[in-house]
Amino acid sequence: MNFMRRSLVTKGVILATVLMLVFLVGCSKSAGSKWQDGTFTGEGQGMGGPVKVSVEIKEGKINKVEVVEHAETPGISDPAIEQVPKAIVEKQGVDGVDVVSGATVTSKAIIEAVKSALEQAASK
Repeated sequence: MNFMRRSLVTKGVILATVLMLVFLVGCSKSAGSKWQDGTFTGEGQGMGGPVKVSVEIKEGKINKVEVVEHAETPGISDPAIEQVPKAIVEKQGVDGVDVVSGATVTSKAIIEAVKSALEQAASK
């Protein structure tokens, strides 16, 4: 009788362990990804008007950020338009992304636009 009781307890522990592993494996993909895959757009307010961006999420990560429309001053805004999207992809978000000196408003507009796009990616 004692042997049967131990056998049932052992089987129960094994079953509970297997169920926990199945649950953890099933949840791991969604828990590791902040964003849904797709292309999302956002808009921020620049010096010359709206700055529109396109953010591509691939396999739950920021794959590409592109400024698709703006009315910022050519030459002055160019460094921000080139550098800020690259920094966002590298950092996988806007936290810790520095603004470009001399193009602060444009930099902030890009960051604001990307935040908007990422909010859409998170809620989809």
